[in-house]
Amino acid sequence: PDIGEGIVEAEIVAWHVAAGDTVEEDAALADMMTDKATIEVPSPVAGKIVELRGEVGDKVRVGSVLVVLDSETAGPAGAVAPKPAAADKPAAAAPPAKEKTPPSPAARTLDDAPPPSRALASPAVRRRAYEQGVDINKVRGSGPHGRVTDDDIAASLRRGRQFSASAATQQDTITEVPVAGVRARIAERMQATVREIPHYSYIEECDVTQLEELRRHLNAESGERGARLTPLPFIVRALVVALRDFPDLNAHFDAEARVLRRHSLAHVGIATHTERGLMVPVLREAVRHDPWSCATEIARLSEAAREGRIKPAELSGSTITITSLGAIGGLATTPIINQPEVAILGVNKIVERPMVRRGAVAIRQMMNLSGSFDHRIVDGYVAAQFVQRVVGLLENPGALYLERP
Repeated sequence: PDIGEGIVEAEIVAWHVAAGDTVEEDAALADMMTDKATIEVPSPVAGKIVELRGEVGDKVRVGSVLVVLDSETAGPAGAVAPKPAAADKPAAAAPPAKEKTPPSPAARTLDDAPPPSRALASPAVRRRAYEQGVDINKVRGSGPHGRVTDDDIAASLRRGRQFSASAATQQDTITEVPVAGVRARIAERMQATVREIPHYSYIEECDVTQLEELRRHLNAESGERGARLTPLPFIVRALVVALRDFPDLNAHFDAEARVLRRHSLAHVGIATHTERGLMVPVLREAVRHDPWSCATEIARLSEAAREGRIKPAELSGSTITITSLGAIGGLATTPIINQPEVAILGVNKIVERPMVRRGAVAIRQMMNLSGSFDHRIVDGYVAAQFVQRVVGLLENPGALYLERP
């Protein structure tokens, strides 16, 4: 099926069925990994599984046959079989595959285990186990009904890494970990971006003492009624306000067509670390959010990304990106642009530093902002002006939500 706008292929992460199984309509058939998210493919009809077209790790194009089902075995209540994809011959034109006798449960692996012998786990946990080289069917689950959790996977890895008393006599071993799924997409995308975009980076320090005082005050006033405010919603707001004067930075660059497509609204990508790699959920129409709704939406998107349940539509369409490492953000970074965008803003950690103010030394809360820009579109002078504008707004937070006449 078509599993998202612009997606032409997906990787088989896990099968939930085997040849010979009987499934209901909408039952899970397989987990598919795109360059944006893991998606569960449901059965379009009730019936019997005749054949699986592909192994775990295979890439399958949208419109090609993934599973062959016999819907006539569903009985009187069975649904009508779907039309075959245009790219493939009708099912009647191909001889039915011979049913294979399923192997015994003890002999099955993560790749081919059918539902009766599969460990209970979410697609995200199953994917993490696969990437870490853990046979999830051999992990004892601590969740409800024996469901395997992230903690169970981590515990299994820790047990495997323990040194024995005879460690000095052990031989060095090499474990090959396939770079697949999201990690492979990240590698391909990063390589292409650095190869194609001449990056220019500009770093400036920012005094966020007043901003931090305002943030703490708002959190104290709202108590438990609203989302806890971090600096990020205010940085998003400063970015949106600054972009009014720099429309070329809120844009996509089509190098092949030599066209810069400016956007009137900022859709801010929030780079998010997950166990499967970097993902960029999108805060749409960021200008419409106040600090609390912005914080709530960012938290929702980040959690969905980390748990592997974010929708493909929530991972596309950003016009400019913010990347932050939080408390471990370091002094400065040189972030890589999220193509086809032309700018990205890196947020570094807040630290107390002695600063000279009005001729006297004072302890201030300081944070560096690191911007990277597509030098084909953004000149160094313009990039510096933009970062300085963002800094000015953050240093004077009262101006963040004052609309212009």
